Formats: sequence, structure tokens, C-alpha cells
Amino acid sequence: MTSRVYLDYNATAPLRPEARGAMIAAMDVVGNPSSVHAEGRAAKAIVEAARAQVATAFGADGADVVFTSSATEAAALACAGRGLSGAAIEHDAVAAWVSAGLAVDRLGQVTVDAPENTALQLANSETGIVQDLPEGLAVSDMTQAYGKLPLAFNWSGAGMALISAHKLGGPKGVGALVMKRGTDLAAQIRGGGQEMGRRSGTENVIGIAGFGAAAEAAARDLDAGIWNRVEKLRNILEESIEAGAKETILVGKSARRLPNTSCLATPGWKGETQVMQMDLAGFAISAGSACSSGKVRASRVLTAMGYDEAVAASAIRVSLGPTTTEDEVLRFAEAWLTKYNRHRARAA
Repeated sequence: MTSRVYLDYNATAPLRPEARGAMIAAMDVVGNPSSVHAEGRAAKAIVEAARAQVATAFGADGADVVFTSSATEAAALACAGRGLSGAAIEHDAVAAWVSAGLAVDRLGQVTVDAPENTALQLANSETGIVQDLPEGLAVSDMTQAYGKLPLAFNWSGAGMALISAHKLGGPKGVGALVMKRGTDLAAQIRGGGQEMGRRSGTENVIGIAGFGAAAEAAARDLDAGIWNRVEKLRNILEESIEAGAKETILVGKSARRLPNTSCLATPGWKGETQVMQMDLAGFAISAGSACSSGKVRASRVLTAMGYDEAVAASAIRVSLGPTTTEDEVLRFAEAWLTKYNRHRARAA
């Protein structure tokens, strides 16, 4: 039996062995990080070591790293009560807190007039399209870009950034808000005053340990050029699709994108139908953001970019990772084109 092929890295990346090892080691540390005895100090040391790992890998030395339960919680912490503007392409976690009035062009680029009052993602989870961040930007969702693109928070121009562990091979259930030191921020979860008073609640020591180890390993991969190889595989995939499916739109192909992401739209062929068919064929992909999976609706990202309903409802996302092989990419293209030709035959 042919093994399944995982091509949904933008939803979540497989747990890295470095993260697993760090988490297993942290499980044996019994103390509460807020306790002053030796056991508590040992737990606190794990948290602070991971904080340093995340900051270093993110180019955020000298910034504050506040651990949260997810990038979604980090978005609430950063955006709540600030009256920020955004665009309709933002992830739901950010869109819930901003007024989506900023213009988006056909290449997915957002026009920003007042960066100090704006939340703007660095890379879109559905299309992979990368934005040029303006200096003085209030908040940036860097969840998808962190670990895949060379970037440094200190040089990004943003005052605050959202990141997540499981997108780069860490555990699910832990994220962070990174902010310039001295940023005024009102805690959304109040209690014991953990995380510099920004986010109360006993720290998830095990998850944080995994986050730190994954961040460090992801930085090594980036330096080693792993994502350059992934980009070549992404291009092979797209060339195969273009050759066999002339009507399929490669969304954002001419724009700067994440090296691993392809957004394919075939008008008249529902995205969720493609996801189910490819799942049965042994391939894990998605239709839009993972947080929206299972909801039958057109992609609001593509709609905001000016695509019509037929295109927006047909989009799928194929996202590769460091362990993806050329054989897997070619097998996917062959399987997808087989389903595509059957779809066309039925529609004729």
C-alpha cells in the first residue's frame, strides 16, 4: 500500500524530534515556574531558555516575548481595544479584532495609509503571498512566515508580531506575542501576573520547551537552505499542474510568496470536493485556512483580491514542508490531474 502524503504544512507542521525531546525532558521537571524553591527555579529556567531561543530565531533580541496558548490568543492580546484597521485577507484570529476596510489588489497586496493604526499579515496562509510591511506598523501576523522566510522582528518595522509553535514543528497549544520593549499593553487574562503581567496563568512549561527547541531547529533549516529546495519542489508541482490543467489559476504566481505554498483555483470544481477526493487518494491538502476547514464557503481572501465566486469557491491550498520529496509532489500532481480530467469529462 502506498503511504499517505502530507501536503498541509500551513495548517500544522509535524512535530520536530528536537521539540519532542525537549518536551519529554520538561515533563520530568515538577516545579511551578512562579515558585522560588529549587524545583520552581528549574521550571522557570526552562521557560526562560525557550524564550531566548524563540527571540534569537525570530531576530527579536531585546524585545519582549510573551508566551500564550496560541497565535489566536496573541492576536486578541495585541489587537483588543486598539481600533485597528486591516484588510479582508487577514486570518480570522486577526479579522475578529480589526475593521477590514483596507484595499487589496489582484496580487494580494494591501494599501496601508496609517501603519500605526493597522494590523497587516506578513504572509497569507491561503495564497502564500508576502506583504511589504511599512515602518511603524502596529501589529503583524507573522505566523506563516516565521521559520520559512529570512526575517527579523527588530527590522520588520512592526511594533508587535504574532507567532505560533505548531507552524514550525513545535507542539500545538502554544504561541507568542513579540513586542518592542516598553509597548503599552493591557492584559486580557488577569490573575497571578505571569509573563511580565501581560498574560496570567501558570506557564505551559512542556509546550514552551518544545516551542523553543522547534524555533532553534527551524532557524538552522532556514540557514541551511532547506526552503530553497522546497521552493523548487513547489515550482515542479505548479509546472505539472499548468501543463495538464490550462484553466486552473495559480493564485499569486507572479507575486512574492512563501516558498512552500500553492493556491490552485479551478472554476466550477468545488475546493472542498477536491480536498475530499485527494484525501481518499492518500493526500492531505486543504481548502483555505485550516481554521475555516469544514465550512462550505468561498475563500474571502480570493474574493477580497477581486476573484469571482466561481474561482473563490474552487481554491485549494497545497503546502509543502522540509521533508516533502519530489516523488511525493509528482505523485500528487498525477493524482490531482486524474481527478481533474474526470471532473472535466463529467462537466462536458
